[in-house]
Amino acid sequence: MSTEMKDIAAVGLIPKESPVKVKKDGKQLSIGIPKEKSSEEKRVVLTPEAVGLLTNNGMHVIVETGAGVASKFSDQDYSDAGAKVVYSSKESFEVDLVLKVDAPTIEEIGFMQLGACLISALQIGNQSKELIQALNAKKITAVAFEYLEDKVGGMPVVRAMSEIAGSTVMLIASEYLSSVNDGKGLIMGGVTGVPPTQVVIIGAGTVAEYAARTALGLGANIKVFDNHIYKLRRLKQLLGQQVYTSTIDNLTLTQALSEADVVIGALRAEKGRNKIVVSEEMVANMMHGSIIIDVGIDQGGCIETASLTTHSEPTFTVHDVIHYCVPNIASRVSRTASYSLSNIFTPIVLQMSDLGGPEEMIFNYRWFLRGVYTYRGSLTNAYLARKFDLTHKELQLLLAARY
Repeated sequence: MSTEMKDIAAVGLIPKESPVKVKKDGKQLSIGIPKEKSSEEKRVVLTPEAVGLLTNNGMHVIVETGAGVASKFSDQDYSDAGAKVVYSSKESFEVDLVLKVDAPTIEEIGFMQLGACLISALQIGNQSKELIQALNAKKITAVAFEYLEDKVGGMPVVRAMSEIAGSTVMLIASEYLSSVNDGKGLIMGGVTGVPPTQVVIIGAGTVAEYAARTALGLGANIKVFDNHIYKLRRLKQLLGQQVYTSTIDNLTLTQALSEADVVIGALRAEKGRNKIVVSEEMVANMMHGSIIIDVGIDQGGCIETASLTTHSEPTFTVHDVIHYCVPNIASRVSRTASYSLSNIFTPIVLQMSDLGGPEEMIFNYRWFLRGVYTYRGSLTNAYLARKFDLTHKELQLLLAARY
């Protein structure tokens, strides 16, 4: 045994032997879980419990050391679950299927095997032409998990992360309304004899629902704007009480924003980039010290003055209005978010293994196909093609030609 292997064995990071189910053709699906490069991303796609389930079903899981540390999962936890813990990022990418949260870097794509599969976020508002070209050069089948659908047409990853972001966003607003953070010095909600804070939520989807629940629970007054009447009606039914709702028109929205202490941008793009609905002029008319949180900033946001920020430098000020525009709000509560992601991806990987690999998933399940944006050297997402002036091919036609 080499000196390095002895050192690894000494700390117990060689995976324990456990009975596994081996596929009839003898081929195991190998899965890599790299450590996220960005210090801003603290989530991990699979928990140790999920890894244990996958290894017990005949899969070979490779985890880069430290991949789960930010979510309080140790290397030992993964090793005990049957994973192989490796000490170089390159090894965690030399697999059939790479699972990660952030989109990969160009360097990381270079580590991947020819024709492998990647499942990660696309983060369309923060991508480059070079990334698409690097994926195609390696003939990678890349799947954006924010576009994956479930069997009833919902978007499970988006919904799960939106629930977390919506529940967290009002707590963030409370932080920045505090005098400690040079805010307006208001408590979220209000107390006897003091008017409640005014919250404007733009959008009526999942983020809006959970933000509204939290805001109402804290005692705030809320106004919700969206251009889909059915979404506004659904939100009122889900909340179980009468709240102010309106379609988005400049006059009504401008008036609401001028009185708001907190504004939540919770619109999600239906195709490509979000549309701007809050102009800089509207922001300039807001009260000084108010807080804007644009949850959809990873897709361009819906507020003209918003631009990407990070957890280390989360805010900036425009027209004396505080802007919080961190794209991965769920990373603030990374352990909760990791369990949520793991609950979604574990059954998907099990299905993939049973079918014989990622390509069979694409061919058999339309809900999985919708997440694919590059396939065997071809860009298959029309919006990305227009954005980067690249040619694209319809995935359905590529599959038909192959089969």
